[in-house]
Amino acid sequence: MGKDSQFYKDKTKTQKLKLRELINLLPKAGSDYIYSKELTTQPSTLISYCYDLLTYFRFIKNQNPAIKNIEIKDFDYNLLSQFTTDDIIEYQRYLELNLDGEIHENGKKAIARKMAPLRGMYKYLYERKLITDDPCILAPLPKLKKDKNIVRMNNYEVQALLEAIETGTNIGSERQRKICEKTKYRDLAILTLMINTGIRVSECNGLDINDVDLRVNSMIIVRKGGGQDVLYFGDAVHDALEYYIKGEREYVNPVEGHENALFFSKQGKRISVDAIERIVKKFSQAAVPNKKITPHKLRSTYGTALYRETGDIRLVADVLGHENINTTIDYYAAIEDEHKRQAANAVDFNKPD
Repeated sequence: MGKDSQFYKDKTKTQKLKLRELINLLPKAGSDYIYSKELTTQPSTLISYCYDLLTYFRFIKNQNPAIKNIEIKDFDYNLLSQFTTDDIIEYQRYLELNLDGEIHENGKKAIARKMAPLRGMYKYLYERKLITDDPCILAPLPKLKKDKNIVRMNNYEVQALLEAIETGTNIGSERQRKICEKTKYRDLAILTLMINTGIRVSECNGLDINDVDLRVNSMIIVRKGGGQDVLYFGDAVHDALEYYIKGEREYVNPVEGHENALFFSKQGKRISVDAIERIVKKFSQAAVPNKKITPHKLRSTYGTALYRETGDIRLVADVLGHENINTTIDYYAAIEDEHKRQAANAVDFNKPD
């Protein structure tokens, strides 16, 4: 079914309703900017933009006594024109650390992300001459360093992770191991699938039973951008899925509306993204305690292994569903460092010809 499944139809509808709700809280300046992005940006991203803009508007309202009685919805262009670069810099400091009221702390990467819709809104207003100055132009951007130390697992760690699921090693108390035993083959199928295909946690969560074809070892997934794709998998994934589908899954009593899900929660509902993240965290802490492994790190593990085996960056980009190959090049640049280290000992002029 892929993107035509009821799950994705309901998910899209829910996101659109949430987006409308948030847009109604924004002043015209913010809502116009969000509307301008609708054709090119996913609803989930626009929802995040709305939250970030609302955080900014609440901040400037609380910091300025003269406008405390004005509803955010009523902020006009004239009011927004009054804020300066200093106000933007002060807001960035607020995002970095706030201990008064809503307590939060953000790193440079998170600040840059939260500032992106604000910069976009002011640029949109300035280019259309709705405000006289863009206060974000002179505000410094957080300086981000490219991290080439990609967290990923080696072959031994992957095997240790899967073994932890099968044996319950280092999981905790006897009671916890018994609980894990009830969903052992589901958990093993989920992690084997993610490690050996590099699919995103949201792509795994959205799988229906009819999306998987064990005859040809393929599955239909819905990518982050909403597009549909077909991926193929090997014997390890085939065996793990078949064992789960013909075993544990047969005994699930699904809740109405969740019957088509591939993976179920203990309550008989489609397993959630949060639940998959907890499964990965639980078993990775038992098997690989020295590394913080998340679903995205499973994706990194697969992507770097695929690149190491094939040397084909375009293949990696295609399989992982990267729309821009530069994302793949930047992300897997660490492999190039390995190649350079190998080159250091590749040539020895002291050896006889």
